Amino acid sequence: MLLARRMAVATATGIWMVALSTAAIAATGDARGLTATGPAAAAQPVVQPPLLDRVMREGTTPLPTPLDSGAVSVETALARRRSVREFAERPLTAAEISQLLWAAQGVTSTDGRRTAPSAGALYPLEIYVATAEGVGHHLPAGHLLEPRLSGDLRSRLSRAALSQPSVSAAPAIFIITGVAERTRVKYGDRAERYIWLEAGHAAQNLLLQATALGLAGVPIGAFSDEALRRELNLPNGEMPLYLVPIGAPR
Repeated sequence: MLLARRMAVATATGIWMVALSTAAIAATGDARGLTATGPAAAAQPVVQPPLLDRVMREGTTPLPTPLDSGAVSVETALARRRSVREFAERPLTAAEISQLLWAAQGVTSTDGRRTAPSAGALYPLEIYVATAEGVGHHLPAGHLLEPRLSGDLRSRLSRAALSQPSVSAAPAIFIITGVAERTRVKYGDRAERYIWLEAGHAAQNLLLQATALGLAGVPIGAFSDEALRRELNLPNGEMPLYLVPIGAPR
């Protein structure tokens, strides 16, 4: 059965129209329903980071349920992964975007643990996705997509990334940012080091998931921090860490 969703998302800068059309995904693939076992189950409950805005924005919508198994093994994905900078023009489907966001920072247990490790389970990372329709912000709790900016910002993000063509050409750019204060409360001066390590964990998850989906991408660290902050309208205390353009390889 096909699910077709069309959302009109009101933002301060206009209307972000997102057409979601994807195959229905079996409920058994809902990673959010997994139950923790072993040592993790006995650990203290994870204190989830608060929403930066404290209020869920109008137009926030559930993403398609991610799968927790697939046809491509981890070993095959590792062997096939390559940095790709040229992409086909087709946009990513809602199911693909959902699966990629889940791979980067999806919740995988009832106590809030995620797909990528985090020092002290403090989860300082935020993930955004920029497409031709606008920029959305992933909310791991509930696996939701929150609208942030309307319109196609990919060329402007490319300019912020030293005009790298892979950024403007990709149908989707995943932006990983970090809030150091979440980690600093426990680890002090080592917080920034841990956040950069966590960005690498999340980026590798993204790239391996992309490979398993028949997609490809490239991790990019060459960009102007201030330009990205400005284009994404990031709040104070949140720093850009990584760009990962992803699409179907040409």
